[in-house]
Amino acid sequence: MDQSLIVFVMAAEKQNFTRTAEELHMTQPAVSQYIQTLERTMGARLLERSNKYVRLTKAGEIVYHHAQEIIRLHTRMQYLVDELMNTAKGNLSIGASYTYGEYVLPHVIAQMRSQYPLIQPSISIGNTQEIERLVISNQLDVGIIEGQFQHDHLYIEPFAEDEMYIVVPHHHRLAGKSQVSLSELQEDIWILREEGSGTREAAEKMFARFQFAPAHIMDFGSTQIIKESVEAGLGISLLSQWTIQKELTLGTLKVLDISGFPVVRKFSFLTPSAVFETKAATVFLEVLRGYNVKR
Repeated sequence: MDQSLIVFVMAAEKQNFTRTAEELHMTQPAVSQYIQTLERTMGARLLERSNKYVRLTKAGEIVYHHAQEIIRLHTRMQYLVDELMNTAKGNLSIGASYTYGEYVLPHVIAQMRSQYPLIQPSISIGNTQEIERLVISNQLDVGIIEGQFQHDHLYIEPFAEDEMYIVVPHHHRLAGKSQVSLSELQEDIWILREEGSGTREAAEKMFARFQFAPAHIMDFGSTQIIKESVEAGLGISLLSQWTIQKELTLGTLKVLDISGFPVVRKFSFLTPSAVFETKAATVFLEVLRGYNVKR
């Protein structure tokens, strides 16, 4: 790595050679020498100097912008090479939509940590649109979403299928009845996730597929609140098999027997296609692909 770029960036940010020297643990004449060497190499004056300040010239602004990127890329390159030669470790930022993030991802993380205890995961939970945005802006190493998505600068891979069922409270008039028609649910209140969530997208696709239009829809921002509301008799919903296992076991929710159900949707993971994966991310994706969600 060209030391003169590091010195130049620090001088541009500190706007003072003395403070730059202190920060980099070198002498002020050494700072001046590095700057002069870079200016000769570039063939342009990069910094305006006076007794009171150091400021970037127009040419300096161009070099400063690119020098920052060069330093960042060099640092990441060195990190990836170092990591390749050692055991998977370090920070791993994962984002997931609510269904997978709250009901499946903790088990995936536990399996990964049992094999790779030096990986330190951080988890963000949001709806599908929020997770997509965070991956696109490189704030997450991996995102897990529901539904379909396309983006030119992301790698997207489906890795799991989810079955979704219409659930009602145990005392619902149709609970336990064999072969219910969807039309019998026309006047029920449907409690659905908010716009932008994968679960809401799945429900709307289901309505379109069966040419069904509920008379009453309520929007709730949490699967847990939806389950509690259905249990209380406030309405009915379309929910993932992963989210209702405890309630089905306790008998507080019932699945209706309707032709054409369950509906199936896919879960996919997203990674920035232009960024090399860390070893920690590679390991996590291997565990994710192999995890049996029906165990």
